[in-house]
Amino acid sequence: MKMKNPLLVVKDIECSKEFYRKVLGLRTIADLGANAVLTGGLSLQTEESWKQFTGKPISYCANDADIYFEEDDFDAFSEKLGTIPALEYVHPVMTHAWGQRVVRFYDPDHHIIEVGENMKAVCRRYLEAGLSPEEAAERMDVPLKAVKAWMR
Repeated sequence: MKMKNPLLVVKDIECSKEFYRKVLGLRTIADLGANAVLTGGLSLQTEESWKQFTGKPISYCANDADIYFEEDDFDAFSEKLGTIPALEYVHPVMTHAWGQRVVRFYDPDHHIIEVGENMKAVCRRYLEAGLSPEEAAERMDVPLKAVKAWMR
């Protein structure tokens, strides 16, 4: 058994493909009409075809899951988000207790998208601020082994 792709049901597949291209830089690598596969393995499926497969009603805005991305240049990404009109945020940029900055926002169908600062970048930020690897591991609440791997 092998997990292949997360799949999101969308009302307007063209709108969703454009959103994921514009906001997250994902490209369409397979366009099958009612389905599309984007770079990174995210799949989109039209609401109509999903209803045919499942026979069940679709409920958007559940706020019970998200699609998670990590960004190497979080500052530039955050600035880019500020240029996108009508982007609806779950919350603005925040910093978790371990130091990782994240932002959550909705796609056109109210699926939550989470973009976090790459953990390697968080680690390097702490090291550049003068923390030792041991102090960075403690601050980030991760094993020293993880910090040493991120230092490479």
